[in-house]
Amino acid sequence: MVSFVFYDLSFLVIFTLAVALFLYTRKHNLKRQGLLYLYRTKLGLKLMDWTVDKFGRFLRPLQYVIVASGYILLVAMVWLLARFTWIYTQSTVFVQAIKIPPIIPLVPYLPDLFKIDFLPPFYFTYWIIIIAIIAVSHEFAHGIFARLNKIKVKSTGFGFLGPFLAAFVEPDEKQMNKAPKFQQLSILAAGTFANVLMTILFGLILWVFFTMSFMPAGVNFNTYGTEVISVSAITSIGGKTITDISEIPAIVNESLIKIKANGEDYLIPGNNLKLVAEQETERIIAYTDSPAINANLRGSITEIGGVSVKNLEELREQILKNSPGDEIIIKTKVDNEELEFNIVLGEKEGQSYLGIGTIVPQREGLSGIFYNFISDIKDPTVYYEPKFDGDFAWFIYNLLWWTVIINISVALVNMLPVGIFDGGRFFYLTVWGITGNEKIGRKSFAIATWLIIGVLVWLMVRWAIAFS
Repeated sequence: MVSFVFYDLSFLVIFTLAVALFLYTRKHNLKRQGLLYLYRTKLGLKLMDWTVDKFGRFLRPLQYVIVASGYILLVAMVWLLARFTWIYTQSTVFVQAIKIPPIIPLVPYLPDLFKIDFLPPFYFTYWIIIIAIIAVSHEFAHGIFARLNKIKVKSTGFGFLGPFLAAFVEPDEKQMNKAPKFQQLSILAAGTFANVLMTILFGLILWVFFTMSFMPAGVNFNTYGTEVISVSAITSIGGKTITDISEIPAIVNESLIKIKANGEDYLIPGNNLKLVAEQETERIIAYTDSPAINANLRGSITEIGGVSVKNLEELREQILKNSPGDEIIIKTKVDNEELEFNIVLGEKEGQSYLGIGTIVPQREGLSGIFYNFISDIKDPTVYYEPKFDGDFAWFIYNLLWWTVIINISVALVNMLPVGIFDGGRFFYLTVWGITGNEKIGRKSFAIATWLIIGVLVWLMVRWAIAFS
């Protein structure tokens, strides 16, 4: 069977050639601006006017909601950037876990390029569909609210950078600059508000599709049993007695190493032990010497002792029905391949013990609400199987997942108070309106832009240091 990647890359080549042919045959409508080629049209202008005529009474009061959403997104994005910068600066492990550079365009196959296994595949097909959804809704919203406020929209169009697309709406800048500040703010924030609406819409579609198309079929685990131990309690590493943590780097490698602490055996990655020595950490998380890790148990658990399990509660129940020392057969699935493990259960606190766990990230604030919404749709601890054609079901699910994630990301990033984003002018108008002084607005806008550029440069330097 030919991989979908073949069809996807073929589509990329055909699309690129089609774009090149389109640009060549319409050179008279094409204008170069930097690296972009802009193709101007009148497409959608009549639809914008029709929308304003039909729904103007509803759209006018909606401007207050749109402006409020702009401020919420601006504050949220600045806070998220500050928090991300703090964590990124403090934790090398965090930087290495994310892998992706902080500043990089969202291109097809990005997870594959950086070997990120916690993200679904991102095909070119996904990219072009999502860009169309985001760009059309975002720019169309700008145009609608420009026309609502009697500002002429001179053209619409597309920007081309090779096979990659962007859309734009071109309002009359002179009329825009003369408009009252509130009207300008509503026009600027309309695009990100449209992205928020698309996030909600496709989030609901994702929930409905997943509920109808998938069923629980097993249990996911992403770690083995762990305990927090004191570094000073470590008495041997790999069978070698140690008296000081400074001896650690010379006797460890990258694989799992058996250590002894407090009279108990544990397993720990060698790189983690090196970090302990380098950073002089007092406590460390180590794997317990459990049946699961010794058997190299992997995959999603679908059956234990001949009984199917569909969630963590059912898994715990089946383990506790056995006694320590009992041998059980555990079946798992890895990439649709069924594996079988014969495991002798251990003992912990008088009960049978397998030694697996699931680490579910705890997120707070706006990102926490969004993450919890996604988790409520697809529980990360549950292994799901499609009710119909598996490849097609996962293809649609991943497309919807990326659509939701990228829409909210664009809404947030676009409200950063930086010159190239809507948030830059939004911030400038806000400061001008508060102070009554345009010069202060411009100076504040310039300071914010350079400050954020400095932060982004630092993040890239930090990333380079972490991987050097």
